[in-house]
This record gives sequence, C-alpha cells and structure tokens, in this order.
Amino acid sequence: MHGTVSPNTKINNAIGYTCTFLYALFWYPQLYTKHHLHHSHVHTSNDPDYHEGNFFRWYFTFIRNYLSIWQVITMAILFNILKLWIPQANLLLLWVLPSLLSTVQLFYFGTYQPHKGEHDNKHHSRSQRRNHLAAFFSCYFFGYHYEHHDAPGVPWWRLWAPQPPKGGVQD
Repeated sequence: MHGTVSPNTKINNAIGYTCTFLYALFWYPQLYTKHHLHHSHVHTSNDPDYHEGNFFRWYFTFIRNYLSIWQVITMAILFNILKLWIPQANLLLLWVLPSLLSTVQLFYFGTYQPHKGEHDNKHHSRSQRRNHLAAFFSCYFFGYHYEHHDAPGVPWWRLWAPQPPKGGVQD
C-alpha cells in the first residue's frame, strides 16, 4: 500500500491485489483507501482503524469496518466447496483458525497496542520496545508502528534500522 514491494507500481499493485484477495477476499482499492485514511487522520473519528473503547469493542468495530457480509458468505461457500476434496478438520485447523487468529494478531500489534491511549507525538502512535526477534514474531515488525507512520515508504522488515534523513543520504 506504500509501494514497498516493487518500484514498479503495476507490479506492486498486482501483488497487493493478489495477496489481499487470497487472504480473505479483500478488495485492494478499498483497503488502500482506508489505510491511507488511517495515515491522514490517525487517532481521530475519521481514522477507519481507530475506535475509543476497550479491546473487544475496538476489535469488532475494526472487523466490521473491513470485512463485508459478502466476503463472509463467499468464504463460507468456498469452505463448503473445498471440503469436498479437503478434510474439514484440515480446513478448520490450517485455514480458518489461522485466518481468525491472524486478525487478532494484526489488530493487537498493528492497531490496538500502537494507537490506544493518548500520545505525545505527531503520529499518535507508539512502537514496542526494540527487540528485533519479538517484533518479527509479534506480527512481522508491525510493532515498529511509529517508525511506519514516520516513514511509510520503508518496508516493514526494514523499520528497525535507522532511516536516512528525509531528503538526504545517511553515511
């Protein structure tokens, strides 16, 4: 969504379309728009990722904001088609459960923890402590959230490293 996969916009967008669709039938242009609204209006009522309240209310608002009834229906149809060839237990353990758990993981480390509460910085976000291994396992470096807002064009896997100054080159 920030052009970090490839310098070629068409390749970057094709990968974005493919990955988000295969994950949960998401429509990339809609996610793209909402993600950039989040960057433009972070921690405000216009931020599609922000909600005041406890973890559960915020999580369910987040899910409702991004997941449509048509996605749920289509995934249910797909599940029932796939179970003709794949044992239902395998679908539940290797597709459904990881997908559901990943929404909690993404929300907790990528939205709730970084943006909950008040912040004294321009991005209204915080990062987890600098522990590269924990950052990787928590949610593929989503824990470096302040750094992401500060330098959205830097890939997640490089946010841990000091960034060159804007407009300049670092030695």
